Amino acid sequence: MKKGEKRIEMAERLQVLPPYLFADLDRKKTALRAQGMDLIDLGVGDPDIPTPQRIVERLREAVLDSRNHRYPSYEGLREFRQAVSLWYKRRFGVLLDPEQEVIALIGSKEGIAHVPLAFINPGAYSLIPSPGYPVYHAGTIFAGGRSFFMPLVEERGFLPDLKQIPPEVADAATLLFINYPNNPTAAVADEAFFAEVVEFAQRYNLIVCHDAAYSEISFDNYTPSSFLAVDGAREVGIEFHSLSKTYNMTGWRLGFAVGNSATLAGLGKAKTNIDSGVFQAVQLAGIEALTGDQSAVEKMRAVYQGRRDCMVRGLRAVGLEVTPPKATFYLWVKVPPDHSSVSFTSLVLEKAGVAITPGSGFGEAGEGYVRLALTVPEARLEEAISRIQRLSL
Repeated sequence: MKKGEKRIEMAERLQVLPPYLFADLDRKKTALRAQGMDLIDLGVGDPDIPTPQRIVERLREAVLDSRNHRYPSYEGLREFRQAVSLWYKRRFGVLLDPEQEVIALIGSKEGIAHVPLAFINPGAYSLIPSPGYPVYHAGTIFAGGRSFFMPLVEERGFLPDLKQIPPEVADAATLLFINYPNNPTAAVADEAFFAEVVEFAQRYNLIVCHDAAYSEISFDNYTPSSFLAVDGAREVGIEFHSLSKTYNMTGWRLGFAVGNSATLAGLGKAKTNIDSGVFQAVQLAGIEALTGDQSAVEKMRAVYQGRRDCMVRGLRAVGLEVTPPKATFYLWVKVPPDHSSVSFTSLVLEKAGVAITPGSGFGEAGEGYVRLALTVPEARLEEAISRIQRLSL
């Protein structure tokens, strides 16, 4: 540091954060690509399937309309919230008031990160699945809260054991995060589990935040249900959705939260002090996505099911243990003996040119697994298997 130069230190809340998993992986992948490696990236869940053309055309039309160039409404266009309400009724049989029970988000990640700011007081707990989406923990830290991690283990179908949460922790908790179909384990939950969550939330006066971003990617005639379809759920919680995975719109940044009106009002109050809402043209494209022809969603499921089957066969052929998932575009794979999740990830990346994600990056309980994303064509998946096979595991 030069003489007289001010020392810049990050805030403590940033210093206690674990490194953001995908940012660290991106640095390693960039370095290997710079060396000329033909990398097959199964690490980040960014769909390779294009956004349906009808949605793209609606955005193009909306962008050309100068009425959409001004600030949008904070809570989202009324027409967008109505479209969400209609989609929920058609898809889940859940009736929502678009005025009080729907809010637009700049992608579900944004809403998940901001909900702790609205409800977590310093020192209060969030109950968070481990392994789990890192933003649940990060948002809690930003709000000055504490994270209590609920282990997701295979013996319980990767469902948290709510009975193992100490009563004193539950009493000091404000938020309970759940996520089904699950990232990273690809596990699914039934309505009996959701009913158990409702009862637990009622007992301890918790706000349930259900991340349902993968509800539309399912296989083998399995259809995920909504947390809000369970009696009492609307009184204790909200559900987050994203158009990113359902309509291959990850870069568009459009999602929504629905459910308990008081909870959404708190989230909305936090958001009005942080952001200025979603670009109106993107919301109009979102209306087209939710209300228009849904055949592209069916075709997408078929593509991912073909990739799932291809990859499960290949991984088993090279001696790796994997259960075919009912939903999501992820595989949760046990690492070989004598490997940690990080060492196996490093081996596959550096020696085979295949990027995967260590389970430990999603939390301590993810150790012993790696996550593979089915977001490349089948030909590349077959090439990835061929490269892994040459490692002689």
